[in-house]
Amino acid sequence: MTAVARAAADVSGRGGPGFLSPTGAEIAFVLIGLVVLGAALLVVTTQQVVHAALWLVVTLGGLAAEYLLLTAEFIAWVQVLIYIGAVVVLLLFGLMLTRAPIGRSADVDAPQRWPALLVATAAGATLLTVVVDAFHATYLDLGDTADGSARANGESLFRTWVLPFEVLSVLLLAALVGAIVLSRGRAADRTETGAAAAGRAPGRPGR
Repeated sequence: MTAVARAAADVSGRGGPGFLSPTGAEIAFVLIGLVVLGAALLVVTTQQVVHAALWLVVTLGGLAAEYLLLTAEFIAWVQVLIYIGAVVVLLLFGLMLTRAPIGRSADVDAPQRWPALLVATAAGATLLTVVVDAFHATYLDLGDTADGSARANGESLFRTWVLPFEVLSVLLLAALVGAIVLSRGRAADRTETGAAAAGRAPGRPGR
């Protein structure tokens, strides 16, 4: 059976695994995907910034579980160590530096949420269309593949995706520098305001 015929058989459910006979791993993949989707929605809808960061941990952890189900153990541990252990910590560090409000904040619920929702929906639909069009006839045998190995992912990362990887690193560095600049600017404003208030305060009368 050729690769094209096998792919067609896999998709139709005849001659191989299909959509109408999912395995336990595929069911777990869908269920975890629903949890990830729900946590991602809570990230962008909650009015507490710290809660958004914690829901982001759930989202990234669910993605790590999805990678494990795809036998991409290396990517799963990278997801845990870098994104959960570094990116979320960087986000919380930036929140502490900028002294963002810990409780509920009306500023988080911006009036631009509906245009943002429209743009996010359009981007998600476009991405879903591209992925389905590219891989709708592809079946990956998780029991006999080296696609998720450290060597295969390392070669793909540092040959094909090295530029986006470096751009992401620069973006995280810029976010950290921006948080430090904002925190120093606010501290300087508070110092000047306090000094001006002390200069205008009347002196205590002597006895």
